[in-house]
Amino acid sequence: MDFLTPEEKASVPKVDCGLGHACQFCPKETECKLDKSYHNKVLIEDRLQEIGQIIVVLANKGGVGKSTVTANLAAGLAKGGFRVGVADADIHGPNQSRFFGLAGERIRTSKAGLDTLEFSDEGIRHPVKIGSLAFMVEDHTTPIVWRDAYKHDFIHHLIGSFNWGPLDFLVVDMPPGTGNELITLCDMLEGSNVSSVLVTTPQAVAQMDSLKAGRFCNERGLPVIGALENMAGVVCPHCSGAFHLFPDAGLGEALSELGIERIAKVPLAPELAMGSDNGEPVITAQPDSAAAQSFAPLVEAVAALGRKDFGASVAEAMGTVFQENIDAEALHDALSALPQGEREGLGDEIASMLNQEAGRLRGAVSENGAD
Repeated sequence: MDFLTPEEKASVPKVDCGLGHACQFCPKETECKLDKSYHNKVLIEDRLQEIGQIIVVLANKGGVGKSTVTANLAAGLAKGGFRVGVADADIHGPNQSRFFGLAGERIRTSKAGLDTLEFSDEGIRHPVKIGSLAFMVEDHTTPIVWRDAYKHDFIHHLIGSFNWGPLDFLVVDMPPGTGNELITLCDMLEGSNVSSVLVTTPQAVAQMDSLKAGRFCNERGLPVIGALENMAGVVCPHCSGAFHLFPDAGLGEALSELGIERIAKVPLAPELAMGSDNGEPVITAQPDSAAAQSFAPLVEAVAALGRKDFGASVAEAMGTVFQENIDAEALHDALSALPQGEREGLGDEIASMLNQEAGRLRGAVSENGAD
């Protein structure tokens, strides 16, 4: 969405301090005479311009594994060469610090914004950047007792004040519910490249809540990439036989009624719990395990969005290059040396060739996106 009103954009340019964090984090806030509202709007717009795709992981139901899915999705995308950030929007239970081995770490504020902390692993070209309220409290047992106004402000800080830098994906770990945090985030991201992933477990009591999140997305116009079924069976460590711990209450049919595809099933596995407690997603800690492999369809589905966005950007850039070639002074000088009839024919032929190639690139991007 546009944070600046048409009147603000049309008015005489305002002076902005250029700091990468909201005014609330500035020691000069009380004495500053600049337009604070303007600065905070510009801040969020500037951050969003550097982020390719935003993926919201939600469920409405607590305890179904949103944070586990968020961490492994982010690590999987990073293994694929993407620049990835994780925004921990679960204000009352910010656990991403634990999932990435950063529990107890603290951050500082700089001119560029609030620091993000990083998770690195062999095979990850760009470290995963993590922003969380957990890095701003004195002790991990400290309860966050906030009314909605404070939650609203923090969601804005999470996107605008953390120094994310250029990212291909920002994966947002949402809290349970379809209330203030989710509404604030959707309002803020309106018009951005944002999609969602629904997480649920198979039993009826979980579906009662998780499917409400699916309906929220449909009614809000928030695209759903697909649903991940967590705790979908157990493999016996002794005989390797598989069985279901929770009854399947017709999850596939319920999702189909909402037009949502179930794209992955993740088992209830000890290595997932160990990875979370030990501070490394299973997708990097034990990449060959069944649990890690079960995330592959989800990672691929989300990665396809990044490749499509990249391809579209390349096609657009090449189209610009082709047009510049058509308009190039050197080309016009070379053509001007030819007889008029020959000059016009050759010029039209070159323009046609460049336009055809630009069209071919755009078509290739569309076909790859459809796949």
